Amino acid sequence: MTQRLDQFAAAGDLFQPMLQQEELLKSAGLEYSLIELVKLRASQLNGCALCIHMHTHDARKHGESEDRMHLLPAWRESPLYSPRERAALAWTEALTKVAETGAPDADYAPVAEQFTPREQVALTLLIGAINSWNRIAIGFRTPHPAPREATAA
Repeated sequence: MTQRLDQFAAAGDLFQPMLQQEELLKSAGLEYSLIELVKLRASQLNGCALCIHMHTHDARKHGESEDRMHLLPAWRESPLYSPRERAALAWTEALTKVAETGAPDADYAPVAEQFTPREQVALTLLIGAINSWNRIAIGFRTPHPAPREATAA
């Protein structure tokens, strides 16, 4: 894959509002582990290699288990996720695939039960943000770092 454009070199200043939003969302009441699970799941659904790479490494660095990251695509079948995480993951999938799902009440109800109104807004903004980052990285074909150990396979 060849990168189409280095978006930060071309227009780094245009990313400032998105980067500021990222900082605001970190202090909006959502747990760091939940933030990374949401970012990772949306990135998996969108097929964004750069973001999958980034968020698995960030989550691991902050203590996330390998099992929870590996089982994330099958979170509905695994007991490793809390009810709050399950609500966030269902909402992530519903909003990432909003053209297909229409963000159904069945996915929103657990969010309303598990999250305060402010946290619901933060979660929804987080999901929107990671979907934007995915589209930017995929659109410009931004490559993920390729560590030497990965090439051994």
